[in-house]
Amino acid sequence: MDHNHLIPILRQLALEAGDRILEVYNGPDFEVRAKGDASPVTEADEAADALISAGLRAAFPDLPLITEEQADSHALQAATFLIVDPLDGTKEFVQRRGDFTVNIAYVENGVPVRGVVYAPAQGRLFYTLADGTSVEELADGSLRPLRVATPDNAALMVVASKSHRDAATDEYINRYAVKDSRSAGSSLKFCLVATGEADLYPRLGRTMEWDTAAGDAVLRGAGGICVRFDDHTPLTYGKPGWDNPHFIAHAPGVVLK
Repeated sequence: MDHNHLIPILRQLALEAGDRILEVYNGPDFEVRAKGDASPVTEADEAADALISAGLRAAFPDLPLITEEQADSHALQAATFLIVDPLDGTKEFVQRRGDFTVNIAYVENGVPVRGVVYAPAQGRLFYTLADGTSVEELADGSLRPLRVATPDNAALMVVASKSHRDAATDEYINRYAVKDSRSAGSSLKFCLVATGEADLYPRLGRTMEWDTAAGDAVLRGAGGICVRFDDHTPLTYGKPGWDNPHFIAHAPGVVLK
């Protein structure tokens, strides 16, 4: 894969999908339907998915493409593939909270090596460059290199899910000496660790690989780590069914409990 070719395409498709999502978000009331797993879906999810999928299939016809909104793709098995969540944080979108993202990632041999996370309502755009390092593109077009913070285990900054935070998550967080804790939606939590705004993001609920791959890639490119909750080995991709185990995303130096 030529990453110099890949990254501009992922970035542009994320921006275009974000524009389409905002048209729905800023418009009149939109229909919200329930999918087979009871999770919500809107016309914004479907429009963004169609736009991104068409762009990726045109540019990379030989790569398997996994997307949340196309059930046929979930039966595929691959170690190297493109994976998309066209609108991550649909609950935040429906409640007009702004914490939703467009996620596009390239996974190679089970590792999310490149990705883009775009939060259109917040105007924040994070992605990996061709060399694998991560940046945030600012409003003036300049790029801010991302690097995880050096954590203070006596005063950790923690971020957790806004829509899926539960007693088990709070119990786990309470094992640490926490300076401050905040909630955020979607894959933005990975990006907050990547920017150094948080040190630790534990997820003890169900997620799918399309929820995490792009954020995981951005985090890795900023020097961060995402590990399984049970044995602290790196989270891998291309698993049967695309389900993730519980995981912990963190800056190196955090002493995991």
